[in-house]
Amino acid sequence: MSAAEWIEVAEGRRRPGLRLVLVRGVPSPWGEAAKAILQVKKLPFVRVAQQPGGPNAELLEWTGQTSAPALAFGDERPRTGWAEILLLAERLAPEPRLVPAEPAERARLFGLVNELAGELGFGWCRRNDGIHQAAQNLPAGPLRDGALAFGRKYGYRPEEAELYRRRVREVLTLFTELLRDQRARGARFLLGGSLSALDLYWATFAALLAPLPRDLCPMDDGMHAFYTLRDPTQRAPGDEILLEHRDAIYRDFFELPVEL
Repeated sequence: MSAAEWIEVAEGRRRPGLRLVLVRGVPSPWGEAAKAILQVKKLPFVRVAQQPGGPNAELLEWTGQTSAPALAFGDERPRTGWAEILLLAERLAPEPRLVPAEPAERARLFGLVNELAGELGFGWCRRNDGIHQAAQNLPAGPLRDGALAFGRKYGYRPEEAELYRRRVREVLTLFTELLRDQRARGARFLLGGSLSALDLYWATFAALLAPLPRDLCPMDDGMHAFYTLRDPTQRAPGDEILLEHRDAIYRDFFELPVEL
């Protein structure tokens, strides 16, 4: 696989076509999901580097916020939310369809992906639980201050620590039962009988349960530890089936190894 092209924000604003803002070197589930959607749809794009922990002033001016991912197409307004990124990709490349055409199934998909990628979803709660652990266990100093600043950006509140842990288990239970039901029907995917955005979102957010092997997704030791869910009280009985599904989706539909 050839090396991906990375550009800075200033150049990204000038470029035509599709530009995807990502955290360079970090397998953020939100960014990896957006990237997977474009790759599955065979939509060519260039990667724009967001600076983790930096002020990202140019990104703020361009997109109205300082985080990744953000997806820009031509001179249209950049999309920053997971749903609007998915809908833009679906508009630009209707096939392969990743959002069901039938309204009830469409609503079900958006609700389920929100349980992974939205506020109080799996990713949001795993991130804030990690921030909470750092805030509780790190000594006073720059590292702890950095964790708390990160937490302020993403809505961390120490009084909600138990909520984060409970929601993680609830979502893992939901998806474990969903996949079991689908397999009992003879379906290999999480929704209906074909690949959908839900499979892509689960595959990327599964990193916050157990990261991919390092030969498939390079990650330093500290990040690997931050991503790995070690608290058994947050796990769902039988959730290993979700990692099996993640591996199958990566093997059959993603570009491997992951290039960060």
